[in-house]
Amino acid sequence: MGIEAPGTVRFRHRGSIVLVSLLATFAGVALIIDQPEGTPLPWLAVPLLAIGGACLTWTVWPKSHVPGEAPNSLAAKLLRRVTLNCRLIPTFPAVGVGIILADLAYNITLSATPAVQSEDTMVLLAASALLVYRFVPGRFARERDFVLLFFMGLNAILVVPLLLARAYYADFERSVDLYSWVALAPEASLVLSLLGVVNTVHSVSASTAPGLTFTPLHVPLQVTVVITTACSGIYSFGIFASAFVAFVLTEYERLSPRVWLLLALGLITAYVANVLRMVIIILIGYYTDSAETDLQNMLVAHSYAGWLIFMGWIGLFWGVTMKALPKQTEPQREGSLPQRPRSLCGICNRALTPSIPAGRCGCGAIHHENCLTMEGRCPSCGAPSRGQDNQNPPVRA
Repeated sequence: MGIEAPGTVRFRHRGSIVLVSLLATFAGVALIIDQPEGTPLPWLAVPLLAIGGACLTWTVWPKSHVPGEAPNSLAAKLLRRVTLNCRLIPTFPAVGVGIILADLAYNITLSATPAVQSEDTMVLLAASALLVYRFVPGRFARERDFVLLFFMGLNAILVVPLLLARAYYADFERSVDLYSWVALAPEASLVLSLLGVVNTVHSVSASTAPGLTFTPLHVPLQVTVVITTACSGIYSFGIFASAFVAFVLTEYERLSPRVWLLLALGLITAYVANVLRMVIIILIGYYTDSAETDLQNMLVAHSYAGWLIFMGWIGLFWGVTMKALPKQTEPQREGSLPQRPRSLCGICNRALTPSIPAGRCGCGAIHHENCLTMEGRCPSCGAPSRGQDNQNPPVRA
C-alpha cells in the first residue's frame, strides 16, 4: 500500500486534522495568556501556535472562490448588523489603534503594574484583529470572522467584567476574585467532601481570594490553598467558551435546537472541567504529599496537570461535538438551478470529488480507490478490491 497524497490525507482526515490544529492553537493561546509560573510550559506557546496555525490553514485553505460571494453565517449576519451593514468596517483600523493607545494609557496612569499582563495581551490581540480585518481576502471571510469573534469573546468574558468590578470598587489595583468565591471554591469543596476529604472554604487575611483548607493524609498539619483569579482556571474557561461560540457562529446559518443544546453542553463541560481540575490538584496533595515532599506533588500538579486535564477534557468534547453537530449544507443562490445531491463514497461516506480518485464497482457502487483498497472488498456486493478484472471490473467515475 502506497503513501497517500497530501491532498487525499487532507480530504479523508479533515475532521481529525482540524481538531488537533484547534487544540494546538488554543493551547498556545492559553500558555501565552495564563503562563504557569516556574515551569518551561510557556516556551511551548510559540511552537504550538505555529504548528496549529499551519495545519489549520493547510486544512481549510479554499481551493476556489466565487467573486462577489458573501458568507451568510450567523457571524456574518451579526457583524453586518453591528457595523450598520458594513458601513463601520472602514473604521476598524482606527478603532484598533485607539484600543492600543487606551490600553497603554491605562497601564501608565491607573495600573499598579505598567508591564503587559494577561488582560493586556487579550486587549492587544483583539486590537490586532481589528487592524488587519479589512486586509484579509474575501475568500478567507469565515476564518477572519472566527478570529475577530474569538478575541472579542475573550475580552467580553475576561477583561470587561474585571474593569467594571474595579470601577465599581473605585480601586484599579484591586484583584477581583468573585469567580473563585462564587463558581469554583464552593463547588470544589462540595466534590471533595463527597469524596471523603474534610475541608473548609474561608476568607484569607490580606487577600480577596478564598482559601480552601484541608489536612493531607501523611502531613499532620492543615494546608490552605488560596484560589486566586490567576489560579482559578477562568482563563482556560474563557478561551474555550470564546472559541466554541465563535465556531458555532461562523459555521452555521441558524441555531437549530441541536446546535443550542451542544452550545450549552460545551459551556457546561468547560465549567465542569475547571472544577475537576481544582479537585484533582487537591486530591494529589491530599493522598501523595508527605512531610518529606513538602507539598511539591500538589505544586507540580498545579503547574502541569491542571492545564493538561483541562485540554484533555475539552479535546474529548470537541471530538464528540465534531461528530455530532449537524452538517451545514451550502445555500442555493437565487435564480440557480436546483442542486443535485452530492454522491458519497460507499465506504467513508464522504463526498466524491474529481480531485480524489474513485471507481465504480460492477454492482454500481462508487468508492474512493484508497477506501476500497483499505477495505479489501466492496461493502455492497462483497467483490474483492484486487483481482476484480475477471468479475466486476471497476469503472473510473
